[in-house]
Amino acid sequence: MGFRDRGLDGPMFRMREKLIAIGDDFWIEDDGGHRLFKVNGKAARLRETFILEDADGNELCKIQEKKLSVRDKMTIEHGATTATVHKRLLGIRDHYVIEVDDGEDLKAHGNIVDHEYEIERDGDTVAKVSKKWFRVRDTYGVQLAEGQDIPLVLAITVCVDAMARG
Repeated sequence: MGFRDRGLDGPMFRMREKLIAIGDDFWIEDDGGHRLFKVNGKAARLRETFILEDADGNELCKIQEKKLSVRDKMTIEHGATTATVHKRLLGIRDHYVIEVDDGEDLKAHGNIVDHEYEIERDGDTVAKVSKKWFRVRDTYGVQLAEGQDIPLVLAITVCVDAMARG
C-alpha cells in the first residue's frame, strides 16, 4: 500500500491503539515492520510516566501525566525541549494544543477517538494519523511530513491516545 499518497513525504510509523497501560511496553514500527522506537510504560506512584526509547534503549522523550485523576495535561521532555499537551473541547470534537517551550506550538484536531486527525504547526500539517491505512485491529498509522522531529511527534501521538481514553 503506498503511503506516499497521503500528501506527506516523511516517514510512516505503525502504532497500537490503546497501547498504554501503566507498566506496559510496546514497539513503534516503520511501514516495513522494523521496530524503531519503544514506549516503556514505567509504573510510577502518583502519575503515569512513559519513556520513548530508540531501538537500543536510549531515552528520547519522557512523557508524564500532570494531574492525579483528570487527564487534561501531559508533558513531554525531549532533550532540551519541553512540550505540554492540553486537551480542549471545541464543539463535539476534541482538540489538543501542544505548547512547545522555545519553539512553535502545534495543534492536533479531527476525530481523535477514531484516530483520524492531523497535527499542525502554524497552519502546516506536520503529521496525519489514520486507522484506515491498516486492516489490523487496534492499529493506526502516523505519517509525518519531511524534516519533522520524529520522537517529538510520536510522543505527541502517544499523549493524545492516552488522553483521549481518559
